[in-house]
Amino acid sequence: MGLFDFFKTKSLKGNHSIIALSSFRAYYLYGFTQQPNQVAPDKQLFGELYRLVIGDSGGIAISNSFHPYFIVNPKGTTVWNAAYVMVYTNDNKAEVFDSIRTQKAICTLDLSPLFKEVNVWPDTRLTYEENPLFETYSPFVIPFLVDSQDRVPRWDTEIAQRVGQQGHATDYVEQVTNSIQFFMAEPSFVIGFDEFDEQNPSGLITNFINCKPMFTGL
Repeated sequence: MGLFDFFKTKSLKGNHSIIALSSFRAYYLYGFTQQPNQVAPDKQLFGELYRLVIGDSGGIAISNSFHPYFIVNPKGTTVWNAAYVMVYTNDNKAEVFDSIRTQKAICTLDLSPLFKEVNVWPDTRLTYEENPLFETYSPFVIPFLVDSQDRVPRWDTEIAQRVGQQGHATDYVEQVTNSIQFFMAEPSFVIGFDEFDEQNPSGLITNFINCKPMFTGL
């Protein structure tokens, strides 16, 4: 999978602006599976997943699922920051950023070669020693780096609308779960969606800890 295959078929002309990292939002889906570290083989299907979850905002689709202890390397670089750097250091960065901003394009990147080693955070609550549950039900995240321009992600809109109309959003969450199964085998399932906060990375861990009551009695 080429990093910038999306842009090989067209050439953009004119002045292009570089989008600052601070203009992007680091979102992620999270859930449980048996094999958390996977690579999506089909960019078109992953783009459909991106639109289903994010909506019409442009951005960088990181076409991987990761165990949370794989998304930050020993130097402290996150998958979201690494995705930005890969675009920024590319010779066609101006065209890529321009397409993301003006055409709401999706640039798809596979970061598995860069994040292939486990790196347990200071927050060790997802280790088997602290929570044996996670040996059977392994946490995963699917990251998205989005040029949000203050747009609300489609996930938030769909959840609010469906809860307001029918009291739950189970059908939408199941739709998202079904959309990941082309690269994540059953029994993988999505639980939620959130924004990664570098000032409070443990918030991501807490999302999984809060799911523990779901497995009571299993």
